[in-house]
Amino acid sequence: MNTFFTKRSFILGILLSILVAFIDHYSTDVVHASYMAIDHMPCGAIFIFFIFVFLINSILKLFKRKIKKNIAFTPGELLVVYSMMLVASSVTEMGFGSQILPIISAPFYYSSPQNEWDKLLIPYLKKVLFVTDKEAVKYFYEGLPKGMPIPWKVWILPLLYWIPFILILYFVMICIASILRKQWAEREKLVYPLTILPKEMVEENKGILPSFFKNPLMWFGFSIAFIIGTINAFHFYFSAVPQIQLVKSIPIFRNTLNLIFRTSFPVIGFVYFVNLDVAFSLWFFNLLFKIIRGIFNIAGIASTENVGIYGCSGEAIFAHLGMGAMIMMVGYSLFLWRYHLKDVFSGAMNKKIDDSGEILSYKSSFWGIIFGSLFMILWLTFSGMKWYIAVLFLIFAFVIWLTLTRIVCEGGIPTMVATTIASVQIISMFGSKNLTPFTILALALTYIYAADLRTFPLASTSMSLKIVEESESNRRPFFWFLFLAIFINIITTLTLELKLAYRYGGINLNNWYFVGGPQAPYKYASDLIKNPTISNKIGWISRGIGFFTMGILIFARQNFLWWPLHPIGFLIGPVWLMDQLWFSIFVVWLIKKLILKYGGVQIYNKFKYFFLGLPLGLYTCAGVWFIIDLFTGKQGNSIFWI
Repeated sequence: MNTFFTKRSFILGILLSILVAFIDHYSTDVVHASYMAIDHMPCGAIFIFFIFVFLINSILKLFKRKIKKNIAFTPGELLVVYSMMLVASSVTEMGFGSQILPIISAPFYYSSPQNEWDKLLIPYLKKVLFVTDKEAVKYFYEGLPKGMPIPWKVWILPLLYWIPFILILYFVMICIASILRKQWAEREKLVYPLTILPKEMVEENKGILPSFFKNPLMWFGFSIAFIIGTINAFHFYFSAVPQIQLVKSIPIFRNTLNLIFRTSFPVIGFVYFVNLDVAFSLWFFNLLFKIIRGIFNIAGIASTENVGIYGCSGEAIFAHLGMGAMIMMVGYSLFLWRYHLKDVFSGAMNKKIDDSGEILSYKSSFWGIIFGSLFMILWLTFSGMKWYIAVLFLIFAFVIWLTLTRIVCEGGIPTMVATTIASVQIISMFGSKNLTPFTILALALTYIYAADLRTFPLASTSMSLKIVEESESNRRPFFWFLFLAIFINIITTLTLELKLAYRYGGINLNNWYFVGGPQAPYKYASDLIKNPTISNKIGWISRGIGFFTMGILIFARQNFLWWPLHPIGFLIGPVWLMDQLWFSIFVVWLIKKLILKYGGVQIYNKFKYFFLGLPLGLYTCAGVWFIIDLFTGKQGNSIFWI
């Protein structure tokens, strides 16, 4: 029997989730190697899952033959374990785990006479949300003197304020994912390309190994990525070994832009499963926006607005264009979901609606969102925001999170961000002149969980629900599996970050998380306070253009069968990550198009194993070389970035 939600799958999922956190932070902070939990397809989770399924569970199957007792994990249990690692990874590094401690301490370490933070920022900070002990903060960044204990107490109070807010936020995300599962998976039948690899890895046959690991095409793709990664790792150790370049660029538009040609094995592997129109639109719109940017550069068309470091690579016009498009996308989606949402509301009002296949009842999800949102509004108001700013921030933030989740579930891109973030949009709309310093700093604090959006629990939970879709009818335990994985990994991450920072000194760990990242929100806030801005008219115009253009694309997509452009491409076309990934998407789009045209569906299904082998090979290579680097003491040998 293919069981899913068992005690041992829960225990193993928790243990391996904690292991992912350790591997990620030692790789990122100590070894300065590959990022193991940065994206919607976490490298560390796949590496650990591969080792467990391929080696450990196979050994357990051998014991079964000897002792006549089944001690191996079923495919369902393994999928639950992977789902827990996936969701736990979304809070381990990017988007929360590696950012909260540096950001809530940075004002008291990086303040200087030059930046004048002691006058511009510190008087307006909500002190209970920060670590204000200057000695504790200094040692956090520079390392403790030998023999001095870690000052745990100074961190407890601010974290007691932060953790309930973060847990409620993630609970609301799980509620939304639960509500949308049926609409996306059963009615719209989204592909969820990033869920295919773990599901294929556990598919059983009569032998010891799953059939996936017996396919020569899979090992061929695996070998290509693994060998190239290994050669480049050897080059890092021995300069005489030639390096295989995976990225080239050429200057265009009078050297104002670079056209980047990057080979990304994970992107090639996963986008193979994406609808051809979606894949075409992803690279087409990126090149279109590249041309528009080039023309703007030559013509001198630009906005001088400061949108910080998360504003579509600093290009304000495209940041606001993307926000308008996302608002239209979510607005249209709500209209499209109206019948399903009516069922959800009926279930919340105690009417008989079948929600037995969900991890939370519609009633729990609906009221969880309502009361969770009220709590978050009150908390954000406590942090310094006006209540209406808090409401608007949450609306914009969830519009962005929903849009990115849809892109991940339909577009299959393992690494992606939006064109903008919610706090930037609010400041652009109102102008910092019309906002108090308390509100500006409260918006700056949202950088902890709503700025680095390469991963977050809404997307990982949505994929997890797809992964376990073949489970038994009672999926209610899965909510606790996921939520406890999040909670335990948050505690693990915070503990581990404090230990590593006080041992090595934060400024000697990951440069972005401890130097550049923590200063970014405060530099932005201090500039807005020092140089007040008014409501940006170009931003309003750009949002309007994005809104109506997206509406036209949606209308054309829904009404003309011949229309080749999918709206998803427009949503993320100008994003800096798409500048890096467009070529890989173009390559796999062309390959898939030729395979389907000349080989048909049978050949397409045959070659899927080759494409799944590419990301698995690279992730495994990154994991293997992290272990080697950890024992040799070598630093900076990064196999995997995109």
